[in-house]
Amino acid sequence: MEFSQDDFDRLLMFEHARKSAEATYAKDPLDADNLTKWGEALLELSQFQTVAEAKKMINDAISKLEEAMMLNPTANAMWSIGNANTSHAFLSPDLSEAKKYFDKATDYFQQAVEEDPTNELYRKSLEVCAKAPELHMEIHKHSSSQQTMGGESSPPSNAKGSKKKANSELKYDIFGWIILAIGVVSWLGMAKSHVPPPPPPR
Repeated sequence: MEFSQDDFDRLLMFEHARKSAEATYAKDPLDADNLTKWGEALLELSQFQTVAEAKKMINDAISKLEEAMMLNPTANAMWSIGNANTSHAFLSPDLSEAKKYFDKATDYFQQAVEEDPTNELYRKSLEVCAKAPELHMEIHKHSSSQQTMGGESSPPSNAKGSKKKANSELKYDIFGWIILAIGVVSWLGMAKSHVPPPPPPR
């Protein structure tokens, strides 16, 4: 898989964020905001991995975010765990397995909305998550029908292998777009959450 310059810049930025969070954690393991940033960086980095590596990285992100939640259950951490579960679901071809992750994501998005009902981003994530299983079925149906057609029309083993490689790249590209969309939304959410509150009226 080839990276564009933008992808490469994002990879470097989130790798730097991950290392920085790791160093901060060594000094202060009880910093919930830092753990949240670490989990979010891992979630972003997962889109640059193979499917198996991405799942491992997402699980690691979830564990960091859950640790942050134990220290300080913020709406942002809840929302980020929702995103991580959604990403994991899309990487699971089995719908029943994916549904478990979508259900967890829905619970976390719901908690984020309850914590901050005025946040449009949290409400939108909850709405989109309700439609996610349908999108999951479409993506995996499209991907498996391409693999079936590729398998039947190419008996030589190395041709079959290259078809499978192309199909897995297509599937990975789709997941990349989904995770990228989640990442952009996440970045916007973080930007919004760091805006200082207006001064109190006199």
